[in-house]
Amino acid sequence: MPAFWTEPDFDAHEMVQLVHDRASGLTAIIALHSTHLGPGAGGTRFWHYADPAHAMRDALRLSRGMSYKNAMAGLPIGGGKAVVLLDEQGRKTPEMLAAFGDAVQALGGRYVTAEDVGASEADMVAISRRTPHVCGLPAGEGAIGGDPGPFTALGIFLGIKAAVAHKLGKASLQDVRVAIQGCGSVGGGVARLLAGEGARLTLADLDEQRARTLASELGADAVPSERIMNTACDVFSPNALGAVLNEEGIARLDCAIVAGGANNQLARPEHGAQLAQRGILYAPDYVINAGGIINVSLEYLCRQHGQPCDLDEVRERIGQIPGRLEAIWQQSDATGESPAAVADAMAQKLIGRA
Repeated sequence: MPAFWTEPDFDAHEMVQLVHDRASGLTAIIALHSTHLGPGAGGTRFWHYADPAHAMRDALRLSRGMSYKNAMAGLPIGGGKAVVLLDEQGRKTPEMLAAFGDAVQALGGRYVTAEDVGASEADMVAISRRTPHVCGLPAGEGAIGGDPGPFTALGIFLGIKAAVAHKLGKASLQDVRVAIQGCGSVGGGVARLLAGEGARLTLADLDEQRARTLASELGADAVPSERIMNTACDVFSPNALGAVLNEEGIARLDCAIVAGGANNQLARPEHGAQLAQRGILYAPDYVINAGGIINVSLEYLCRQHGQPCDLDEVRERIGQIPGRLEAIWQQSDATGESPAAVADAMAQKLIGRA
């Protein structure tokens, strides 16, 4: 694995820690990008990486994205992320979860973990037995916390409505064509919300049966995953893994808007400008997909301070996502800077790195 500070995605990270526990077989990377606004919060991704350098790249990119996301969401927390490197079988054991919890605890609250790809509420419960610095724990009826997916989906849905109004001048989603890449907890939630307002959906997922099943439920079309970025639509909504917006991917797009929940959709910063050059309106991913972290971070902060916190505050904060996007787009229209560049500058100012 190359030195992390030579990686192009290293951005003056405050801490990058390699964790290896021989007894359990745990190998993990914890990256803290910024604690300027508070403890670095961000989920843990459990994934098999064919090349460990890709794990480091993920940790660096995702932790920086969390700094920006949390700052733009107005949360008193910084940005961090962890990746746990799994074997080819994706084996994840109780001993590994315990060792990872011990590693989080050793940081003394500088890093707060949560669910991400490959993790579950049960995993968070297991980690919480070793450290209190966990959010996204199971929630009772009417309580905040738990699975962040539905809250992320709600923010994306509201953001798509705002993008359609800004770019297409439409107040309604009726007959708006949306191509959704990824039909998991987030993408599936977005699809159901869009279908409820009359959008015409095309769905794709690496698990083609999952896409077909959801399409049958919603009266949508399903296509193989390799075709979704070529689908003619008004909105392309990436809700799977990141870096799909590279030169090849952008050239394939046949849409007016890109708005989805995947983290780090832009393979490189310059790809935001390439979208703008093609006349495609981009909803910066860390702004539109903040609903989940709003939910679980408020759960954690309220628990830490012994304060009550309910769903009304979560929904109110998620309801501010369209306004933040509109402010970005208006500044972009006025200055000629891409929405991605405008959002990055706003976030950097908020974390003291203007």
